[in-house]
Amino acid sequence: MGTGAITQYVDVAQLVLYAFWAFFFGLIYYLIRENHREGYPMETDGHARGKITGWPVPAPKTYKLHDGSTVVVPNRDKLEPEFSAEPLHSWIGAPLVPTGNPLLAGVGPGAWAQRADVPEPDEHGKPKMVPLRLASGFGVARQDRDPRGMPVVGADGVTGGVVKDLWVDRMEMAFRFLEVEVPGAARTVLVPILFARIGRESVKVDAVLGAQIAQAPVTRHPELVTMLEDEKIAGFFAAGTLYATPDRAEALL
Repeated sequence: MGTGAITQYVDVAQLVLYAFWAFFFGLIYYLIRENHREGYPMETDGHARGKITGWPVPAPKTYKLHDGSTVVVPNRDKLEPEFSAEPLHSWIGAPLVPTGNPLLAGVGPGAWAQRADVPEPDEHGKPKMVPLRLASGFGVARQDRDPRGMPVVGADGVTGGVVKDLWVDRMEMAFRFLEVEVPGAARTVLVPILFARIGRESVKVDAVLGAQIAQAPVTRHPELVTMLEDEKIAGFFAAGTLYATPDRAEALL
């Protein structure tokens, strides 16, 4: 028998190869199973007509977060998605069409993720997005236009409110929202600055109409925005790109 041979038919190299195959199979199984922690159980089309647990789904595991809270995944008791829509047809895979106010339906471009309903913290555990009036050391650059006091105009040219303040991301050092005071509605809404175009005398928001700005979701706290509220606000204005007017949902040709 040659070097490394155990018998006439088995040698060390062969056993190492078999061990590698077993390890590699176990690694793939482990990665696939861990990948099923997020997003499971899945729901079939047709408004949760059934649950798909998948295979192989691991047993629930509790993760401890840095703030002391815990998250269990996979979560078989997770919250049902909040959206107002119904299938366009009865077959599986049919597109969903909004019911009620399409800007708040939570479907299409207005879909949002079920993020935690708490403010996103910075490296010190404090809310990272706050109004400029609370962010000492931050301000509008002298070479830029300060939109505070400017009217906010929708896609139809109608004024929907007046910019009251700016909200700054203290970690990214960038403005994230325009705080808009809606006249006559006794409410203040946040407009994502990526949906706004600051001009010389006004701020243009082409995603929605002027009157629709007042329908934007509001925050529970006047000086804090949670991650979930951030998602819903962005979803509202994103939905306007398709649903603000009936013609936007029509074909180009």
